[in-house]
Amino acid sequence: MLFIEIIVVLLLILVNGLLAMSELAIVSSRPGRLKAMVDREVHGSRRALELASDPGRFLSAVQIGITLVGILAGAFSGATLGIRLADWLVEWGVSGRLANVVAVGLVVTAITYLSLIGGELVPKRVALRDPERVACLVAPGMTLLARIGAPLVWLLDVSSKAVLNLFGLGQEGEARVTEEEIRALVAEAESAGVLEPEERAMISGVMRLADRPAKAVMTPRLEVDYIDLTDDDETIRKDLAESVHSRLPVCEGSLDEVIGVIQVKDLANAYMRGEEVNVRNLVRQAPMIPDTVSALDVIERFKESAVHMGIVLDEYGNFEGIVTAADLLEAIAGEFAEAEGPAEPDYVRRQDGSYIVSGSMPADELADLLHTKLPKERDYHTVAGQVLAAFGRLPEVGETVESGGLRFEVLDLDGRRIDKVVVAKVPRRRRAKS
Repeated sequence: MLFIEIIVVLLLILVNGLLAMSELAIVSSRPGRLKAMVDREVHGSRRALELASDPGRFLSAVQIGITLVGILAGAFSGATLGIRLADWLVEWGVSGRLANVVAVGLVVTAITYLSLIGGELVPKRVALRDPERVACLVAPGMTLLARIGAPLVWLLDVSSKAVLNLFGLGQEGEARVTEEEIRALVAEAESAGVLEPEERAMISGVMRLADRPAKAVMTPRLEVDYIDLTDDDETIRKDLAESVHSRLPVCEGSLDEVIGVIQVKDLANAYMRGEEVNVRNLVRQAPMIPDTVSALDVIERFKESAVHMGIVLDEYGNFEGIVTAADLLEAIAGEFAEAEGPAEPDYVRRQDGSYIVSGSMPADELADLLHTKLPKERDYHTVAGQVLAAFGRLPEVGETVESGGLRFEVLDLDGRRIDKVVVAKVPRRRRAKS
């Protein structure tokens, strides 16, 4: 008889554990993964998704089950096991009152320990290991439990909603996935070996690309090779021969009068056929892109154009630079080697923990590298622009400034352009104790 009573208590603890595991598994499951499992026709996934989408009724059903199991386990252990243990202690010469106290204390301690281990901690850790798969396994049983207790489940669901409305919490919270959560998930995937470091860097590049305007990814005006139609043929041929690019913008007189783009291949074909070349006739129309347009919008414009080079203009219609498909790819994957040699790295870490950074490095990439935040409203996109904004003027070599938790030291100037900067985090200052 005692053996049967112990088995009953253990079974009640096991049921409690199954309910706790089911509750945590379904609540922790990600709807996206459940939908993918539904598409793969995994058994139980559809019911798990239905339970996860309407947690009110499901949680009510689980709490009913857990409450009933807890009451039964407590009453059964106290009424049976406690009495039997007390009688056994009395037979060993312990007084009746002390035997009852000791017996109840021992039984309650044992049941509590087993309930915590077998009824809570272990099942919940199992649920957290693979919540979606566990949810699919338990979903049919939980659906049946909700149907059996439907009247009581309805009453509890309505009552809980009424209490929430009373405190102004009636509306369901909108499920939002923030950029920080995505970055954390990608970092976790890299740590687990699911993603390679290069894959993580590219995913971060894609996320940054959505926040960058065309001005942030373009090749600036001072670095653009171009053809001027007012030059003579010999000068044009020399410009073409010295350039390493396959497409060049074409202007008349100055870069502010850009009329299109010429492909070197078209010129080469004409020369190889022995034709008399008229450069103007080979000029192709290129997309004119405002510098404030999103980089993603630039991609859409390239899809609609036969020429994958955009002419970037400021609000006054002045030429600011060019943006190409290669510029967009480099914003995602990093710099590529040029004809002159391998690409120069944007930064180099020094032994003291500081960084030597190129002035052309995107400011948002530096912020990601040093785990800092940029102002939401800013009119710069490179480290050089960030330094200029901090100084408010063109600094001299060796000058330092602190901004946004970073210390910038100008290491090298290329004319009026900031070429190299030493960047280090500013140590937090401790407040003096009064």
